[in-house]
Amino acid sequence: MSLRGVARSATTKQSPQFIKGCVVVLTQLFIILAASCTPAPTKEPVPTLTATAAIPTFSPTIIPLPTSTNTTIPPTLTSTSTPIPCDPHTADFCITDGHFILQRPIHPPANDSVDRTYPFGSTANGARDPHRGVEFINGLGIPVYAAGDGVVLFAGPDDVAIYSPWTIFYGNLVVIQHENDLFTLYAHLSKIDVRTGDEIKAGEQIGEVGRSGVAIGSHLHFEVRRGDAADYFSMVNPELWLIPSKPDFGALSISIQDTSSAFQSASLTLQQYSADGEVLGLNYLETYYPPLALGEENLGIGDLSAGRYRITFIHNGVFYERWVEVQSGKLTEVVIIVK
Repeated sequence: MSLRGVARSATTKQSPQFIKGCVVVLTQLFIILAASCTPAPTKEPVPTLTATAAIPTFSPTIIPLPTSTNTTIPPTLTSTSTPIPCDPHTADFCITDGHFILQRPIHPPANDSVDRTYPFGSTANGARDPHRGVEFINGLGIPVYAAGDGVVLFAGPDDVAIYSPWTIFYGNLVVIQHENDLFTLYAHLSKIDVRTGDEIKAGEQIGEVGRSGVAIGSHLHFEVRRGDAADYFSMVNPELWLIPSKPDFGALSISIQDTSSAFQSASLTLQQYSADGEVLGLNYLETYYPPLALGEENLGIGDLSAGRYRITFIHNGVFYERWVEVQSGKLTEVVIIVK
């Protein structure tokens, strides 16, 4: 018998139990081999919070929201803003610094107050010539002082008609030229202490009170002129240029005008009132003689106590009233339009 025959004979003679056992063994072997071929699963780590982990926050950089170009933000007023100027034509009155740059030509204890009976621009109710200056009533020999720094333009008797249409009108006269074409005149002196060409300081004595020339009684006639010292119509009201004689004094300028801005003549009453309505003072005033109303006002008065004032007058049968305020060291400007 050949080997092939023996093998075939052996195979065909295997029992069913043997075959079942082989199947079981082969199955287990397959599972083992399959497991060895499959890679072991990796264990995913559970994420943990670390000390550097943080909840995201917004960046400190702020992106501005777009603004509308139609929205206008009003400017904020600062201390450098320029105030709107006061206009006395539309306001009841305006408070200004004025131009109080001249010292008084008479010093205390002598009389340094302007005579109210014959003020600038007045004719003393038609009794005298139109007054181109103011008067300081004092006795003979009272010292007269320069009202400001300057140069003596003239010193001597006016025996030649230079500063007025007549000779020997001012008598012994001193004329001082100041800055900005401003001139001061000191007339009717009894003595002159300076010479033409002298440089003068404010407060320096230049002469003494007298009654030379055309003068009624002993007094100082004081004028302020602008532009041309020899122009008899270049004068301005000295009361609006002199420093008030007391710290609590101010000044008042009044313009009575028609609708075409032409000056109108009037007789005014000026009353000062206390806070409770009591009348503290009373002045009767006249507007300037018309040919002398050449400046910005046609009535001016200085050395008024600070306070509240009432201006009243009648023009062409119409009653006018204006309440104003005077402040220390200031000029109150008033414009009243009449019909």
